[in-house]
Amino acid sequence: MSRTEGAITLPRPPKEPERTAPPPTLTPRRPVIKVLRIIALIGATVIFLYPFVWLVTASLKPRSDVFDNRLWPREWAFENYVTVWDEAPILRWVLNSTTVTLAAAISVTIASALVAFGFAYFRFPFRNLLFGLVLATMMLPAAVTMIPVYLIWDQIGLESTQIPLWAPNLFGSAFYIFLLRQFFLGLPRELFEAARIDGASYFGLFRHIAVPLARPALIVTFVFEVQASWSELMRPLIYLRDPALFTLPRGLKAVLDQFGQGGEMEWEVVLAASVITTIPMIIVFFVGQRYFVQGIATQGRKG
Repeated sequence: MSRTEGAITLPRPPKEPERTAPPPTLTPRRPVIKVLRIIALIGATVIFLYPFVWLVTASLKPRSDVFDNRLWPREWAFENYVTVWDEAPILRWVLNSTTVTLAAAISVTIASALVAFGFAYFRFPFRNLLFGLVLATMMLPAAVTMIPVYLIWDQIGLESTQIPLWAPNLFGSAFYIFLLRQFFLGLPRELFEAARIDGASYFGLFRHIAVPLARPALIVTFVFEVQASWSELMRPLIYLRDPALFTLPRGLKAVLDQFGQGGEMEWEVVLAASVITTIPMIIVFFVGQRYFVQGIATQGRKG
């Protein structure tokens, strides 16, 4: 007797029809969204560029057409720049601004990087408390310390020099310390420990490991401070009295006082001086743009 005899055979369930994948749905909205995005970017670019384009064209117009809101002058007046060059020591002011800006940017970058590396690498008591106090100084308005700082420089005898414009940066900046500390915290600690085993000093860790790896963040700090120092007006107004020591913003204020006051205001000359003041910052931005974007992108990935 076979094993299959007497076995009950159940009816097989009917086969389910094969499910076919639905045809891909066309999304005609994607090209529309892309076009709208491009239009929005172009509109934002025009909004941001229009003031500078107007400034350049207005500086090349005669006095009667400065405020006619035309982007293409009916009559070109290149002599406005000649007037600025003849009436004001622009070249000396450019050199003064360059010296002060480089001194301020280099000093604050180095000092802030050293402090930030200390807060990121070393483990010591009350580290977070001290770092919080450093950040708390960002909430202190500059007007609160303006008079005490001036009295200090007056007692030293340097109140009428360019040193007060950049020397405070030797102590670092709270914002840059915070920025660089966050970058240093993202570096692998194993690199530093391996270097310590090989006999590297703490300064060697900073110089040979931290600085090369943090180059994008350091360049961002440098560019930020270049822009801030180049356009600084308050401190030059307080400390500089000799026109030979004026920076470009302080010199621009002197040009405004000379040509922008009184019954016959020569705004075309003031605008020409403004263009001369603005162009170096545009050059610096284009030169450091790659490092600037790289530093911001790196910070975003670490966040």
